[in-house]
Amino acid sequence: MQKLKILTAIATMVVASPALAQEITVWDVNVDDAAHATYYDHAKAAFEAAHPGATLNLLSQPDAEYYTLLGTALASKAGPDVIWANGGAQAKALVGGLIPLDDKLPDLIPKLVGKSAFTGPDGKLYFIPTTLQGHVVYYNKALYKAAGLDPEKPPTSWAELTKVCDAFKAQGKPACFMMANKEGYNAEFFLSEAANQSLTAQQQADWLAGKLHWSDPPIKAILQAWVDTAKNGWYQEGGNSQTMFMDEFALFEQGVGANVMGLLSNVAHWKQFETNMGVEKVGVYPMPSPTVAADQHEGAPGVPLDGGVGYGVNKDSANIDLAVDAVRILASPEVLSYLVNDTGSVPANTEVNTSGIDSPGLKQIMGWLATRAVPTTHANSSAAELDEWHHQSQLLFNGEATVDQAAAALDKVQAEAKPQ
Repeated sequence: MQKLKILTAIATMVVASPALAQEITVWDVNVDDAAHATYYDHAKAAFEAAHPGATLNLLSQPDAEYYTLLGTALASKAGPDVIWANGGAQAKALVGGLIPLDDKLPDLIPKLVGKSAFTGPDGKLYFIPTTLQGHVVYYNKALYKAAGLDPEKPPTSWAELTKVCDAFKAQGKPACFMMANKEGYNAEFFLSEAANQSLTAQQQADWLAGKLHWSDPPIKAILQAWVDTAKNGWYQEGGNSQTMFMDEFALFEQGVGANVMGLLSNVAHWKQFETNMGVEKVGVYPMPSPTVAADQHEGAPGVPLDGGVGYGVNKDSANIDLAVDAVRILASPEVLSYLVNDTGSVPANTEVNTSGIDSPGLKQIMGWLATRAVPTTHANSSAAELDEWHHQSQLLFNGEATVDQAAAALDKVQAEAKPQ
C-alpha cells in the first residue's frame, strides 16, 4: 500500500510536471484544510494575476506520509516546483534538493524571523518561513481579578510571577499554572520559556554548538527552577500524568489553571483561547527569567521561537524563477494576513498587517517579535537530549532525582549527540 501511494504521488507529479510550461506545482499538507482555504485562494489569484497564462497548482499531500512521498519524488526528479516543510530537522534534511534563496529574494528575507530553522549547514536559507513556532504564557484575566490581582498587569519579573502564584496558592484553587507533563512536553516548554530572558545571545549560540552544558550554571539554574516551582505548589495535582494535547489547554479554558505555557503555532494559541474564552478574558506575557533580574537581561522582552513551516524551491524545477515568485507570494504580508486571521498562526513576516484583527494579544505578540526574538532552546537540543529531559523532568518533579543527578545524565547524552 505504501509503495502504491508513493508511485501514485509520483505519477500525479509527472502529469502536473513543471515541464508543462508555466505551471507551478506546490506540495503542501494543508491544502484541503478549510481554515486555510482563503490563504491558498488569494495566493493562487495573486500569482496568476502577476503571471498571465501561468497556473499555480496547489496539491494536498497526506500529513503522515508526506516526507516519505516527498523524498521518493525528489529522488526521481519528479517532485513539485515548490516544497512545503516543517522547520527544523525535516526542512534541513531536504536542502540537498533545493536552491538557496538568499540571492533570489533579497527584499523579502530581512523582513522575516524564524529563519534559523530553515538554514542549511552552509549558512544559506533554503526555505522562506511563513509561520512561527514559539512560546508565550497565556493567562485568564477573570481568575486574576478574582484572586485580587490586576488583570491588566501581568508579571514582568520572577518576583512578580511568584507573587501571582502565591495569590492563587492562598485561594487553594485554581492552580497558578496548568501543567501536563506525561510526555515531557511541558518540560520542553519550560526550558525554552525560562531560557528566553535567562541566556545571553552568546550562551544561546554555545548551546547550539554543544559548548554550554546542562550542568553549567545557566542551564542548571533552569532545572532548579523547574523543581522549585513544583515544590512551591504552582501546578495542579497529577500534572505529571496528564497529557498536553489537547487536555492541558482544554482544562485551562475551563479555569482549572490561571496560566498556561502556550504556543504560537496552529493550536493552543491566541485565537483558540480568545475564541473559546472570550477576548476580554485572555492575556499574554513572555515568561520572566527565573535567574536574571528584569532590568539585567539583554534587550526588550521577547519570545522564544523558530520557524514553523515554510516553502522552498526544487533545484530540478523547469521554471525556477516562477517557482521563486510563487514562494514570494505565499510568504507576502498581503496573502499571509488571511492565514493569520483564519487559522491563528503567527506570521514569520513582520510586515503582516494585523490591525484589522480584533486581538490585543496578537498585537502584543507581533510587537515582541519585531523587537526581540530568541531561539527555542529545546528545539536546538538533540532528539536524544529531549528524550532524556522528558525522563529526568518527571523524576525531578516527583523528587526521585536531584538536579545534580539529572544534569549529569543529560550531560552524558549531550556529549554523545553533539561535537565538543
